[in-house]
Amino acid sequence: MNAQLVAELTVFALAIFIGFELISKVPTMLHTPLMSGTNAIHGIVLIGAMLIVGTADSNIEKALGFVAVVFGTINIVGGFLVTDRMLEMFKQRQPDEHEPDR
Repeated sequence: MNAQLVAELTVFALAIFIGFELISKVPTMLHTPLMSGTNAIHGIVLIGAMLIVGTADSNIEKALGFVAVVFGTINIVGGFLVTDRMLEMFKQRQPDEHEPDR
């Protein structure tokens, strides 16, 4: 292992730890709006992962880039589904035709 790989793994491990600590401190009420707000950031991550896969030289780079693209896509789609579900809660319900008026 060279020094650059050790430095990159150290930054990666610290990012995981700091990310976990930050997310665990977010109140439940704010989690969904924050998640929907970060979809644009995940879109940038997805574009970056696709660029990395496109310029990858070795099979390990291609495999890791593919995994990044898959996880980024799952994160974006999940975020939009949660946002859509959250916004549905604020819409007024239409009265059902079969129920009598109250």
